[in-house]
Amino acid sequence: MIRLYGLLFLIDLILVVVALIDCLSTEEFAVRNLPKVAWVFIILLFPPIGPIVWFVAGRPQHQRAGRAGAWKPGSGFPEYERPRPVAPDDDPEFLRGKSRERRDDDELFRKWEADLRRREEDLRRQDGESEPS
Repeated sequence: MIRLYGLLFLIDLILVVVALIDCLSTEEFAVRNLPKVAWVFIILLFPPIGPIVWFVAGRPQHQRAGRAGAWKPGSGFPEYERPRPVAPDDDPEFLRGKSRERRDDDELFRKWEADLRRREEDLRRQDGESEPS
């Protein structure tokens, strides 16, 4: 009987040590349901139930569940209805905006050229009037 109790005590001690090491080595953000400190107290104060509860409810999940899980083929939009990004050279609105920008730039360039010609002519007239012949 003493051997059985000794074996159960040894199993309980190993379970507590493994759960405690696992809990302490887990990142704070990955622990589920309770803060990490609370899990340490539960593991230490309630053996063997605390370690078992840690492995069931507190340990981080390796596979994500729910909406944040991995995409599985066949879920969501059918392939032909799936929204796809449009490249800029295929987007009509983008191309319209570019042609509008080009027209605006051309118009501004023409205005600058006309202003430059006018200023050059003014300078030539001033030079012609100021030079005595």
